[in-house]
Amino acid sequence: MSIYVVQPEKLLEAIAEKLREYPEITPPKGSEFWKTAFFKELAPQDSEKFWYIRCASLLRKVKKYGPIGVNKLRKFYGGKNRKGPGRSHSAKGSGKIIRVALQQLANAKLVERVEKKGRVVSAEGTSLLERTAYAILRHKT
Repeated sequence: MSIYVVQPEKLLEAIAEKLREYPEITPPKGSEFWKTAFFKELAPQDSEKFWYIRCASLLRKVKKYGPIGVNKLRKFYGGKNRKGPGRSHSAKGSGKIIRVALQQLANAKLVERVEKKGRVVSAEGTSLLERTAYAILRHKT
């Protein structure tokens, strides 16, 4: 229950630092040039830090909303697509970034795939989230 109490920004920063220790989770080759969505103009400025924060964010979202699929996660990471002076429309985020990050989290045994339903956080992933959240709460007081 503690991941719902901690501020998401603090939790993501702490989990991103812990994910650096996993050898399975590394930014893919060429990922510094990937945009996070087709409607974005530039790739993230700090691409290596971005990768670990995105993996931490995915881990938290899968825990909170799981079982969840890639398409639903694309909607979470989407945004506004503005085309000229007309009205803006919603657009989805990059599926490749989400898919590769989920595969790396699965290789690290933090996320599991459930047939026909999507992905859920494994016991090890839940433990990582809860321990980190508890440590943040403990240092807060």
